[in-house]
Amino acid sequence: MPSREQVLEALKSCQEPELKKDIVTLGMVQNLSVEGGKVSFDYILTTPACPLKGMMELEARDALKKVPGVTDVEIRMKASVKRDPRLESKVPSGIKNIVAVGSGKGGVGKSTVACNLAVALAQEGARVGLMDADIYGPNQPQMLGVEGRELKPGAEGKIAPAENFGVKLVSMGFLTDKDAPVIWRGPMLHGAVTQFLRDVEWGELDYLIVDLPPGTGDVQLSLCQSVPLAGAVIVTTPQTIALSDVRRAAAMFAKLNVPLLGVVENMSGFSCPHCGKTSDIFSRGGASAVAEKYGAPILGRVPIEEAVCQSGETGEPICIRAPQSASAQALRGIARQTAARLSVLSAGRKTLEIKLVSA
Repeated sequence: MPSREQVLEALKSCQEPELKKDIVTLGMVQNLSVEGGKVSFDYILTTPACPLKGMMELEARDALKKVPGVTDVEIRMKASVKRDPRLESKVPSGIKNIVAVGSGKGGVGKSTVACNLAVALAQEGARVGLMDADIYGPNQPQMLGVEGRELKPGAEGKIAPAENFGVKLVSMGFLTDKDAPVIWRGPMLHGAVTQFLRDVEWGELDYLIVDLPPGTGDVQLSLCQSVPLAGAVIVTTPQTIALSDVRRAAAMFAKLNVPLLGVVENMSGFSCPHCGKTSDIFSRGGASAVAEKYGAPILGRVPIEEAVCQSGETGEPICIRAPQSASAQALRGIARQTAARLSVLSAGRKTLEIKLVSA
């Protein structure tokens, strides 16, 4: 009959691949039970969208099978997303992490990426909100299939967000006529951003994805000054001519002390629906150059597919409309990589805080 100590020692051989520490030390093994030859425990991941969770479960199972006397292993894979401690008192307590999705210029598919990033995280089991901060061109209600809905009052005088596909959404598109222009100066934009953050009944969210307007203007500045962001994702297209615009966006986040989680290369080749071949319509190398300059990874490359364009028109994100398509698979991979990067940054902040307190 195996002992509890033998089981824990075996599990110490399993390392969290991103944090580079064993899962017992990290507190990822909980509710451990050893009854006869049966071992069961909760494996608490740092995010439900962990890209390596299958491999991690298999590694733990193999380690336990090597313990003498173990005949049966039950691993319950769960997740607990840590709240960014810097958000304390700045936003409702249910919001754990705020992630901005930006671009240096318009027309690169930023809103499409933001929408599908939110949906993909929700599909992985995360609690997700989407804040459409593109005040001048709010497209998320249409993309998420909730256009025309009216926002209703929530508890304590707050606004109840719309919801679809497991994602909660608030947008200026709900508050203005469809064809009416929003002609606002900086202070009014700041007020809208603040209200969306603090006066919406978001509830419990692991991730609040913020779809920023293109460029480096008032909304970006208001958001970064109002709340500490867990990180930012920059969307670009492959051609090097877009490089200068992307560099400005990356430099803005760096100047505002927002970690760059990575770069998404959208429209990365055309995937022909007839022959299945991919053609490079644009030149290549733009995303790689930005990622290398700012020390951030390329989170993924999303090809051009007809279904992506159709999904934006019909209000059914590609991750829902065509989950087996190359674009959907790329976007799900981007969601997992983004979540993994957030977990690493969160662990780094916690380590830094411990060192500072100890000092």
